[in-house]
Amino acid sequence: MDIAACCFDSIKGPPDDFHMKIHDSRIKPTFELEATELALGRHPIAGIDEAGRGPWAGPVVAAAVILDPDNIPTGIDDSKVLDEDGREIVFCRIVESGAIIATGIADVGRIDRDNILNATLWAMSEAIRSLTMKPKLAIVDGNRAPRLACETRTIIKGDAKCLSIAAASIVAKVTRDRMMIALEREYPGYGFGRHKGYGTPEHKEALARLGVCPLHRRSFRPIQLALGLIEEPA
Repeated sequence: MDIAACCFDSIKGPPDDFHMKIHDSRIKPTFELEATELALGRHPIAGIDEAGRGPWAGPVVAAAVILDPDNIPTGIDDSKVLDEDGREIVFCRIVESGAIIATGIADVGRIDRDNILNATLWAMSEAIRSLTMKPKLAIVDGNRAPRLACETRTIIKGDAKCLSIAAASIVAKVTRDRMMIALEREYPGYGFGRHKGYGTPEHKEALARLGVCPLHRRSFRPIQLALGLIEEPA
């Protein structure tokens, strides 16, 4: 199954007036940094973010987004403050705006082999490599950036400050959520479509009942405990 492809097929969201839960009192991301860099000739600019570093199961997904400065969709925000329906709405707007979008997906095998940080940086590099337009500047959420052919800048809490990074956070999160919903059909009983692989009580109970499946990250401590490879300290 081509899971990555299914994330961009038949993109139709709820109506534009569908309620999106966001914290209106919070300062929202802007295009100010990007506008300043564009004025200095750094064009195009790609925002980069990831989803799925913390879960016990499933891939980590990175997204790179180059927004059209003349057609920035409304509603872009840090993916963590939008509910699931809100993210889907804004995801559709980003795609329909003509933004240039690409993703990089690091599977469980790479996560266990290279560790979650290196797998994430690899996924970010893949997202940039897959863009149909090569950026002059990549702005990356957090304090670590992959080695890229273009200039890079890291911005801590960038998804709450820069619209390009916030857009990437939404694309990465929606893409990964859709993948986990699809994977639930292959591995029923774990609730992947609901908790998306995160360490919820439901997930912990399913692990105890069903055992570890191929989606689980064997380099993560909760999975090593479930496999009996390590023991809880006395």
